[in-house]
Amino acid sequence: MKRRVALLIEYDGAGFSGWQRQTHEISVQQVLEEACAKLNDGAHVTCTAAGRTDSGVHAYGQVVSCDISSAHSPATIRNALNYHTRPHPVAVREVAEVEADWNARFSAIGRAYRYVICTRQARLVLDRGRAWHVSRKLDIAAMHEAAQHLVGRHDFTSFRAASCQAKSPMRTLDRLDVLQDGAQIEIIAEARSFLHHQVRNMVGTLKLVGDGKMQPARIADIIAARNRSAAGPTAPADGLYFTRVVYDPDPFSFR
Repeated sequence: MKRRVALLIEYDGAGFSGWQRQTHEISVQQVLEEACAKLNDGAHVTCTAAGRTDSGVHAYGQVVSCDISSAHSPATIRNALNYHTRPHPVAVREVAEVEADWNARFSAIGRAYRYVICTRQARLVLDRGRAWHVSRKLDIAAMHEAAQHLVGRHDFTSFRAASCQAKSPMRTLDRLDVLQDGAQIEIIAEARSFLHHQVRNMVGTLKLVGDGKMQPARIADIIAARNRSAAGPTAPADGLYFTRVVYDPDPFSFR
């Protein structure tokens, strides 16, 4: 008998084409589905993610739902999947059994991302591919001030990718904070859902504010423009992390 399970996973996105399966490149979805098939008598398993991440984007709080025929305990399933995903940089942190109609994407009521910028002058070695290297100081206070103009419900057309398939550009951004710890800047974004490239486009625009090339109040004009060319460039994928998905109730109660 098949049972539906929720998987809490993390991955280093540097070597993948992104979450979604591709014809000629390896994806996180492919690695996970092939591992799940090992526990499903070899039959294909479709994994549904809470959010699709692009190539180079990392995750330590991605959630996936799938149906498998394994009768083993959640802990045993977790350990088996971690065996079968090797040597790829994908790890299943926890497994929880859920109701048959539970869906990692449609049951979610919130999502959170973290973007990391490193402003030290020396090139990155240990954090290479895991942060946006900007070798100069940025005005953190101005960036945070600008970010608050984005909080709330807006038409985010100026911050969505041209390829975005969402039916509406309207989104409610619950949080956008710019924090600093030495040479590291963290931008925390929280919302029920995001448009394609929304976080990276917001970060690219905030970086212009940090450089002094744009005043914080300009953000309101960019929102009103409803034009992608009015906002800043898309920040690199390297610094973006999918950190958390919110559910009620949370299948991973330990969180």
